[in-house]
Amino acid sequence: MFIGALRIELYMPQCRTLKEKRQVVKSIIDRTRNRFNVAVAEVDKQDLWQVCSLGVCCVSNSEYTVREILDRVDRSVRASGKAEVLESPISVFKP
Repeated sequence: MFIGALRIELYMPQCRTLKEKRQVVKSIIDRTRNRFNVAVAEVDKQDLWQVCSLGVCCVSNSEYTVREILDRVDRSVRASGKAEVLESPISVFKP
């Protein structure tokens, strides 16, 4: 069993309020959950209106599959155009 974790740091210059940020982040989270069947949550910087940290997690029997899924999630968030990805490190664990 392999567990993959992806931390996505986002910058959203168009957001002027926390309400606008929540709309953008909710859209990204919902689309990612539905499209890739992964767990997603806002894990840091909830009180700042232009930056966000998302945590994405998936489990598989293959390290290659875990990395491929998280890489596709990263590419999808980058391609959405809703936020600029500042960094997106992937970590894979084998318990």
